[in-house]
Amino acid sequence: MAELIEEQQRADLLRSYGIEPRHRLLLAGPPGNGKTSVAEAIAAELMLPFYVIRYEGVVSSFLGETAARLDSAFEFVRTRRCVLFFDELDTIAKERADEHETGEIKRVVSTLLLQIDRLPPHVILVGATNHSELLDRAAWRRFQVRTELKAPSRAQATRFLERLADRLGGDLGYTPRTLADKLVGASYAELEEFAQDVRRRTLLETPGADTRRIVKERLEHWQGSVRS
Repeated sequence: MAELIEEQQRADLLRSYGIEPRHRLLLAGPPGNGKTSVAEAIAAELMLPFYVIRYEGVVSSFLGETAARLDSAFEFVRTRRCVLFFDELDTIAKERADEHETGEIKRVVSTLLLQIDRLPPHVILVGATNHSELLDRAAWRRFQVRTELKAPSRAQATRFLERLADRLGGDLGYTPRTLADKLVGASYAELEEFAQDVRRRTLLETPGADTRRIVKERLEHWQGSVRS
């Protein structure tokens, strides 16, 4: 990702040698681990407008309308230097070889591939998917950079919780390392929501708040939801 940003920042140098910067990035992995945040960070670093295509915004029950909406969205961004974030890409770019998919879905995938091919290098396309195995192989190959964003490791969760404690300005009841052990498997989004929930409850019960009790209650709730 850092290389893609550098290539975009130094595009004139690359073009002077007849080489275009890469501009298509695929982010894969379970939800809550920063795909949207990465796309927003790229836009912020390059100081570019940030546009989003979502499933509910383009998919229609009417025959042919989904492809038309895709065409319209891509036509809009083609003349702008921007970052285009395509969320839940697998819901549109499904494997065309799947015999269970309809002819309409296959036409939509073909439309999407054509539009991706027509995107100029000044439009940075960031596709996000929770299920990269469902992507049409041709769609997967369209992306020049492919990165998997996994759930945080114990060490990464510990560092993230340390930063959250500093940012939220308060004790989280246990050390970040202990919390990371108790919240093993949680995404970054789940870790942040847990920390905010603890601080919210602690503030509401101040003075005299028992933070450790609050954390224990929230841990029991979280672990129960994971098991279910």
